[in-house]
Amino acid sequence: KDGGNLIHKLGLKLPKTKNTSTYTYDIKNKSADFYASDIQLNKNLYTFTLHTPTQNIPNLTLGVSGLVNVENAIGAAAIALLEGVNKEELQKGMQTYSGVKRRFDYHIQSEDIIYIDDYAHHPKELEAIIKSVRKIYSNKKITAIFQPHLYSRTQDFSKEFAEALSLLDELFLLDIYPARELPIKGVDSSIIFKNVKCSQKTLCSKSEILNIIKDKEFDVLLTLGAGDIDQIVPEIKKIFTK
Repeated sequence: KDGGNLIHKLGLKLPKTKNTSTYTYDIKNKSADFYASDIQLNKNLYTFTLHTPTQNIPNLTLGVSGLVNVENAIGAAAIALLEGVNKEELQKGMQTYSGVKRRFDYHIQSEDIIYIDDYAHHPKELEAIIKSVRKIYSNKKITAIFQPHLYSRTQDFSKEFAEALSLLDELFLLDIYPARELPIKGVDSSIIFKNVKCSQKTLCSKSEILNIIKDKEFDVLLTLGAGDIDQIVPEIKKIFTK
């Protein structure tokens, strides 16, 4: 989704003919066909050198935060370059790319609080965004409100969710958003919660969370999940922008 938006931003139209060649990309692995080096963080944005099978392109700056977006950008850049986009077009497209809704989506950036909303709903996605935020705001307390998505996913990955969420300083864990599923006996947010190791954690419902956080202070606050947690984003902004 994110890579596709960058390709669209570059004005690239993919050909109708089939390309049977296979290429690999990775954020840092030098054995991949496309990878990055010299990754530097400057004012919350990453600059890096892109290595390709035929050239190295230095000083690419991505217009959105987060290492996870750098990885997405490498994949998008690989496709763009293979289909004829030149170095100058790629540099411009990277720098002017503003991201998509609910992917490292900043809602408040002030001296008092940083508030970011993200669609992350799989353990690996949670790990990626939490580590990215930690990299940017290494001296700040990181708090997240997470809404698990699907009973089946919660059942299958409860330990992995707990491991990812344990990277936080503080967690507010909401009820499972069922989406298309019926409840599964014995499966609720508590099976994640009991294994989360961060020192401050609260298990609560979505209907309670605004009242719980209204009198609290946060350095960095995240809302995470693929359910209907985005519905409370405007209310959270109101609380912290009075």
